[in-house]
Amino acid sequence: MFNRTTAIVLVAALAAAAGLWASRQYFGSVRHSPWPQTKAVRLFEPPRTLPAFSLRQSDGTQLIPGELKGHWTLVFLGFTHCPDVCPTTLAELSVAQKQWDSIPESTRPRVLFVSVDPERDPPDRIGEYAHGFHKDTLAATADIPALETFTKSLGMVFGKVPAPDGAPADQYTMDHSASMAVLDPQGRMAGLIRPPLDPNAIAADLAALTEAKTP
Repeated sequence: MFNRTTAIVLVAALAAAAGLWASRQYFGSVRHSPWPQTKAVRLFEPPRTLPAFSLRQSDGTQLIPGELKGHWTLVFLGFTHCPDVCPTTLAELSVAQKQWDSIPESTRPRVLFVSVDPERDPPDRIGEYAHGFHKDTLAATADIPALETFTKSLGMVFGKVPAPDGAPADQYTMDHSASMAVLDPQGRMAGLIRPPLDPNAIAADLAALTEAKTP
């Protein structure tokens, strides 16, 4: 179990490393990208195939790589007891989601909320939480080892921060990456969105990418 200092240092260090890797991927290949120019989304070229993973969706079914194909998908890490960043981010994303209503459901961009706090966030809880922001938001979680494998494949991290001295043990919090992974219609890691978020730019970027032909 991480203590607070270890968790913060780990998140900061790995997030910085992931950012450096993402920047090299993005800036080193932007001239050769087959995709439309984007404002909020930083695209990688080439996209990276994700290793196998299995998450539990809010309806109890398994979410596997094949189910993410056919749509551009934004993956956001969080937890339902988050006091600020998570609800703010999901509210901002809902603004973008409303602008995709005219896109056919078969290709409409999707948002996937992944809880990194399975101890307090069973599938039905995360579904209720995510749908409170937008009905189309997908929600999933898994046990810690599976979450660590999945988030690592996205270049993201999370860590448990124990409750303060004297507080109940279940009053812990979670540190996690605030950036969002962008998966292409083949389910590959194709880019990142970093805060601060611009919902209108996100909406425009994903709509343009959806209209473009997948290479």
